[in-house]
Amino acid sequence: MISTIEQLEALYGLPGETSLVKELDHIIPEYAAFIEASPFVSLATSGPEGLDCSPRGDLAGFVRIHDPRTLMMPDRRGNNRADSLKNIIRDPRVALLFLVPGSGTTLRVNGRARISIDAELCASFTVEGKPARSVTVIEVDAVYFQCARAIVRSDLWNPERHVDAKSLPTPGQILAVTSRASIDGETYDREWPERAKTSMW
Repeated sequence: MISTIEQLEALYGLPGETSLVKELDHIIPEYAAFIEASPFVSLATSGPEGLDCSPRGDLAGFVRIHDPRTLMMPDRRGNNRADSLKNIIRDPRVALLFLVPGSGTTLRVNGRARISIDAELCASFTVEGKPARSVTVIEVDAVYFQCARAIVRSDLWNPERHVDAKSLPTPGQILAVTSRASIDGETYDREWPERAKTSMW
């Protein structure tokens, strides 16, 4: 069991120069290229109930670079749990991990966030006639790329390794179990495609 930083450093050693010089407190054009190409980001937050990591997906470049120290991310329709947003209200610290399909390199951003419901700002993120419900404004504290080892090891983008969705439990099947059959799983799965068409944005 490792219980001290000294023990950890003795096992792993110290980071090399490339691991340190890549970290900045602002977005440079090279990092902006990844943000603008990314249709998916994981958002990590912290609150009194614990940690949360939530997927965020939209059209590529949906996270807007307002300036080198500020990002803006629209919030769309969802399940209304709003776990991430509740956490941000109570603890503004956030971490983001941007993925770009086909690229092994990922981009990490740490910062502090606030939630804006400014009508003009939300309207500027309109898709298919629907504005963002709110916009998460993130002040960048640190930004750096993550090397490709994890993506390469996982073979994430290889279509030959994609899992057949039919081999996994459906959301309806899961809900039927977790709700102790109070939710009709077959109906949920049958209605989902049409519901998604009208509630995506």
